[in-house]
Amino acid sequence: MDFTPSEEQQAVRDLAAEILGDLSTHERLAAAGTGTDAELWKRLVGAGLLEAVEEVGLLGLVLLLEEQGRTTAQVPLAATGVYGLLAVGAYGSEKQRELLLPGLRNGSVVAVGAFSATGVGPVRAEAGAESDVCALSGSVPAVPWLRDATHVVVPDADRGLWVVRTGETGVGVEPVETTAPWSAGRLRLDGARGERLGGPGPAAYRRVRGAARIAFAGLQAGVCAGSVAQAVRYTSEREQFGRPLSTKQGVQLRAAEAHMDTESIRVTAYEAAWRYDQGLSCASHALTAAWWASEAGRRVVHAGQHLHGGIGADVEYPVHRHFLWGRQIDAYLGGAGQALEELGGLLVEEGAEG
Repeated sequence: MDFTPSEEQQAVRDLAAEILGDLSTHERLAAAGTGTDAELWKRLVGAGLLEAVEEVGLLGLVLLLEEQGRTTAQVPLAATGVYGLLAVGAYGSEKQRELLLPGLRNGSVVAVGAFSATGVGPVRAEAGAESDVCALSGSVPAVPWLRDATHVVVPDADRGLWVVRTGETGVGVEPVETTAPWSAGRLRLDGARGERLGGPGPAAYRRVRGAARIAFAGLQAGVCAGSVAQAVRYTSEREQFGRPLSTKQGVQLRAAEAHMDTESIRVTAYEAAWRYDQGLSCASHALTAAWWASEAGRRVVHAGQHLHGGIGADVEYPVHRHFLWGRQIDAYLGGAGQALEELGGLLVEEGAEG
């Protein structure tokens, strides 16, 4: 296996880093509050980065999300990339691809996933097992970027996948606040019309769920890298007793541990994404990446704040944003304990089959 980015993937990452670095400044992020940066979204779309996701695959999307995480840019790139472009491209019917993909590429369509922390919520599909259209009822308490969404990918209790349009009869969206400012909302469905995404059965659900875990692990790798970079910069400039804090062994060890944790998140996300793009089984690899993103990600963003000393407690200081994002991704992935439990069950299941 080779995780080295292709020329296309490298070009996409470099362009994203330039645009995100230019526009996702501390001042602009503070002014955005919990909303999405519409100007930045237009710049990303205009540069062809959304359209490029179909070409560079999940690994390319992970590279893009790393750059988003470094800057904590407030755009729905993770959600619309994995639940929209990749999911519809892989599992959409011919009609769904024809209707949705052009809008997903130009940013006028924003897709999100109404997956709870455990993957499926109390949503029920009132239809036969083979039906391509159903009535959905139930709710998901917090869906990232739902307030920006035109379409929602909803798993039912039996692990089928359905596409719902926001704004239609039976679809309610209520603003909610989450740890990170992800323009989130509570989704309420009351007989809402859903179109099946993928065939009957859980195959599409499992694949999309795995891709989402990998994508958000990549986002966490960027969040952690940004937190570590800020801590290194601060401790190199801040002096105590005439010496930079970075010369102290305790600071060096804490920063080194945070760096290694960040690399572990990155490499497991890369491996899982590479396997996904190659059409290989990646369920256990996605769970491994999710575990590292939750367990190590929490350690890293806490370390980033602690290495800033007293100023790390200032909620208006830039590193605090990385702390909030890191904790939100941990929660969105369901936490390290859940990932480890699912991974153990999967390994037992695979062992029994073997």
